[in-house]
Amino acid sequence: MTILVTGATGNVGRLVVDRLVEAGVTVRALTRDPDAAALPAGVEVVAGDLSRPQSLTEALDGVRRMYLFPVARTAREVVGLAERAGVRRIVVLSSGAVTTGHDTGFHLPVERAVEASGLEWTHVRPGEFALNKLWLWGPSIRAERVVRDPYPMAAGYPTHEMDIADVAAAALLEDGHTGRAYTLCGPAPIDNREQVRVIAEALGEEIRFERVTPDRAREIYRKQGGFAAANAGFLLGFEDYSGVEVDPSDAHGKWRHEAPVEMPTTEAVTGRPARTFAQWARDHAHDFR
Repeated sequence: MTILVTGATGNVGRLVVDRLVEAGVTVRALTRDPDAAALPAGVEVVAGDLSRPQSLTEALDGVRRMYLFPVARTAREVVGLAERAGVRRIVVLSSGAVTTGHDTGFHLPVERAVEASGLEWTHVRPGEFALNKLWLWGPSIRAERVVRDPYPMAAGYPTHEMDIADVAAAALLEDGHTGRAYTLCGPAPIDNREQVRVIAEALGEEIRFERVTPDRAREIYRKQGGFAAANAGFLLGFEDYSGVEVDPSDAHGKWRHEAPVEMPTTEAVTGRPARTFAQWARDHAHDFR
C-alpha cells in the first residue's frame, strides 16, 4: 500500500512521513522542490503542487491513502483526481477554527470536498499551533531575549506539531477513524506570559516580556516578514480566516484561547497524553537561540 503525503516538507507533513516510514509502509512525498526535500531514505519524493492539480498525475498513481494539506481553491479538483486514481482514504490537515465556526473559507472547503467524494475521510483539526510562538517571538528572543506582545494574560492550549502528526498517522494507518473529525489541543491552558517563562527555562536564560499595544505588535510582526507578517492580523485577533477585519475590542480571538466544546487531546486517539508546552519548548530550544 502506497500512502501519499502532500505538504511533505511542512512542519506537520515531514513528521507524518517519519511516522509512516517507522510503520514500514510505502511512502510517496509530494513537494514542489524534490531536490531540497531532505526526507528519510526509502521515501519516494515526487514533484507536484496542490495549487496546480494537473501536476499531481504521477504522484497519485497507485496511491490508496493520502494525507491532504489544505489548499481550498483547488480542493475539489485535487480530490476528484485522487478518487479517479484509486485513492480510498484521505486524511485532511484542517483546523480547530472549523469546529468553532470561525473558519468557513480556508479549511472548511477542503473538508467538504473530501466528504462529498464518498471516500473514507478523517479530519485532523488542531487548535493553536505551539509553533506560532516560534514564528512570532523567535526573532526578538534570538536578537534581544525579549517578547513584545499585547496580551500577557491571554491563555491558549498550544498544540505540539508532533501530536498532530501522531493523530494524522493513526488515521492513515488504522481502521476506526473514518468519518471522524478530531479537534486537538494541548493538555492544559497556559497564558502568554507563562509561555515566555517556559521558553526561558528551556533556554536557561532570562527572557523579558514587554507589553505593547495591539497596533504596535502588528507593526513589529509585519516588519519581521515571513509567517509573522502574513499572519499578524489573524494571530492577534484582528481578522478571521477569510481576512475579514473584526472588532479589536474582541481581539483575543476566543477560539484561540478557550478549548472548544468536545476538544480532545491526542490521548483519545493515540492512547498517549498530549505533549505539554514545556516539552515543546525543550524540543525547540535550539530554534530560539
